Amino acid sequence: MDSKPREIRLDATPESGRHLIVRTPRVSASALAFLFMQNPQTETSSASPNFFGLGIAPKILDVIQRAKYTTPTPIQHQAIPIGIEGKDVIGIAQTGTGKTLAFAIPMIQRLSAVKGRGLILLPTRELALQVEETLQKIGRPLGLRSVVLIGGASMHRQIAELKRNPHVIVATPGRLIDHLDQKTVTVLDIKVLVLDEADRMLDMGFAPQIDRILATVPKDRQTLLFSATMPAEITKIVNRYMAMPVRIEVVPPGTTADRVEQEMFFVHKMDKPRLLEKILAQYKGPILVFSRTKFGARKLARSVKAMGHTTADIHSDRSLAQRRDALEGFKTGKYRVLIATDIAARGIDVKGIELVINYDLPDQSDDYVHRIGRTARAGSKGKAISFAMPDQKPDVKAIERLVRRQISVLPLPMDLPAPRIMPSGDRDRDEQRHYGGRNRFPRREGGNQGRSETHEGIARAPRAPLPGERRGFSQGGYRGTRDASSATSASTTSRAPFASKSGFHKGGPRGKRPHGPKMNVHEDQYGGASRPKKGPRKFYGGMGI
Repeated sequence: MDSKPREIRLDATPESGRHLIVRTPRVSASALAFLFMQNPQTETSSASPNFFGLGIAPKILDVIQRAKYTTPTPIQHQAIPIGIEGKDVIGIAQTGTGKTLAFAIPMIQRLSAVKGRGLILLPTRELALQVEETLQKIGRPLGLRSVVLIGGASMHRQIAELKRNPHVIVATPGRLIDHLDQKTVTVLDIKVLVLDEADRMLDMGFAPQIDRILATVPKDRQTLLFSATMPAEITKIVNRYMAMPVRIEVVPPGTTADRVEQEMFFVHKMDKPRLLEKILAQYKGPILVFSRTKFGARKLARSVKAMGHTTADIHSDRSLAQRRDALEGFKTGKYRVLIATDIAARGIDVKGIELVINYDLPDQSDDYVHRIGRTARAGSKGKAISFAMPDQKPDVKAIERLVRRQISVLPLPMDLPAPRIMPSGDRDRDEQRHYGGRNRFPRREGGNQGRSETHEGIARAPRAPLPGERRGFSQGGYRGTRDASSATSASTTSRAPFASKSGFHKGGPRGKRPHGPKMNVHEDQYGGASRPKKGPRKFYGGMGI
């Protein structure tokens, strides 16, 4: 496969002169010190009116203006000039601050000056699709071609798009490893590598895949790493795979959006649906609800639909097409309420979300920051309400330490709606859909009768014999056991329906079987009938061995 894509043509080369840097109290002192040492003539300003003066090529500036990007965010204003120079960057910024453009613009401009490709690694499918959409908005007028490699999509279609020699590969670590194993893609020509939402990728267990990818790509490359937090695992990646990176920290790790109003209710589990129904009736805009598990998200979606709201759920059990429909429907207003799990928390980039509800507190405190970051995006206001059970006070304290503020605790309203009871038919249909077209615990008719039931590969064996019973003929409808006191009478009276296959031997354990298929019985050295043996028997000198 030819891995050399055609060059991206721009009208001008990258500027290498002075950079306009915004000095804000939230930018780390080490990053500013490094920048001023490299650029003694750097100017400072308290405002960033537009993208001019950041070293962006004129043609890219025209595309940015046509896309109606007017004012760069702090992370964009700090990271774009350094990325255009070809330096490694560590960007620490909260979600919703425009990190995609902070690495997309330098990548496009760098790829126009050097021969090679760009690689963007992301944790979730939804985030990969949204990043590719933003990338195309800027790069398509310049002739940029990109491919998205994510799970749930057709491998054949992805291979066909790879044969077109794209300039940028947007991928999740797992699917990229699949293509590397099948030798349908090469990363030996990667010149610009981006790790977006790096902390989330590590939380999802992608550390082995990331190590393998970073060990495969060329060492002579530029690496841009962006994350909302800075755990120790990321520090190890930085020390091992990045060369003198410039750290830009526009907010301290774990800082939440300034415009997010945060509230908390302490509520028992049984009262959560009633409280949710009351809150959904109070707010009329788009609402995002987070559940801790995918089973809880599915159940919650059914409950919200019963309340009369248009609802969709998004979690790992949903197919790629279903997840796309849920996100697009939430953006367009088809669904007013979106139920999601943490796996999709950072892949939801929807403007105008009025309220984020943490129906369940996250397992990790860091996920709280990413959840409420879905509202108050791009400078707008938002609100987040969390439901905590009385025994979760330590978890609330951990969240407050992380966000460096005390969350307002509100009293539980007295006028909660009456509890709703879901029709049994709805529960049965949902169980049948989830468990392969049948109920998880099917009803039995006529007793167990010794048949073992299987579900999802798990066999349910017949019950063990009761005291006083032994294996053999059955009178009570349970095949395979009999009462020892009635063994003689049972052998001479009417037989049970399954006696022919019960394994009962007339005359005791060594007797012959009167009915059913012949058993493999051989004679021992004393001429008596021994117990049945499996498989063919071999005889040596009249003795069965």
